[in-house]
Amino acid sequence: MSNSKPLTVSVNPDIDEAEKILKEAISQHKTVLLVGNCWVRYRGRASSKLEPGERILIIKEDGSLLIHRSVGYEPVNWQPPGCIFHTKTRNGVLEVHAVRLKPSESVQVFFDKIQMVSAMSLKDSGEFALYASEEDMQKALLTEPSLLEEDFKPISYEKKVEPGFVDVYGIDKNGRLVVVEIKRKTAGKEAALQLAKYIEAIKSRTNREVRGVLVAPNIAKDVQRLLETLGLEFKALNPKKCAEILKRAETKRLESFFLEEKPQ
Repeated sequence: MSNSKPLTVSVNPDIDEAEKILKEAISQHKTVLLVGNCWVRYRGRASSKLEPGERILIIKEDGSLLIHRSVGYEPVNWQPPGCIFHTKTRNGVLEVHAVRLKPSESVQVFFDKIQMVSAMSLKDSGEFALYASEEDMQKALLTEPSLLEEDFKPISYEKKVEPGFVDVYGIDKNGRLVVVEIKRKTAGKEAALQLAKYIEAIKSRTNREVRGVLVAPNIAKDVQRLLETLGLEFKALNPKKCAEILKRAETKRLESFFLEEKPQ
């Protein structure tokens, strides 16, 4: 296999052939798919073992490793980019060893039967555009309240008030109540008037100062003047940024899952 060969596929290879393809692919920083019966040992900040089963091993050109079952979208074992790989065969078993130095951890994957191995050079320069719904924007704001402003503390969401439901309800650094209305697209006069109704309903039931903030990517022409007249504020928030925050939060949740994984 040479650098000029963009794709190598071997179906039902023997262990020695699979190791040869794997070694060359890793040395050339190619993407590898290895399908077969395997078991896994992890040692690091925690330790775990995965009993034998037919799975998919993916090694990417950045040195990351993922092991997938035949169901579910999350890997059952994984290592982030920057791994150092070692391979060897012993007693008819192919061992793939992925090591990280900081923090010190390793994943060992053992294959005794391989159904398919492939190595490929992938070209990918396309930009990944993330988009979020209003619900996603709400979740992002609850996950990272500083998106609205520093020291903002959400205390409720989908709060029922007489005209409808407040998207996010909280307190600012000065102890004032904050009512947040979220729009995924350009916010028009209707959104401003809807927020004003929420403010009016809440003010009738409290003696505290209440602020209203309209959150959207942008606002329609002349809406800024209407907001000023109604005593409301506008905060620009890009749905793409919200999607990125939710993606980071999901990655942290996945990392925490593996950190909390107890030895078996």
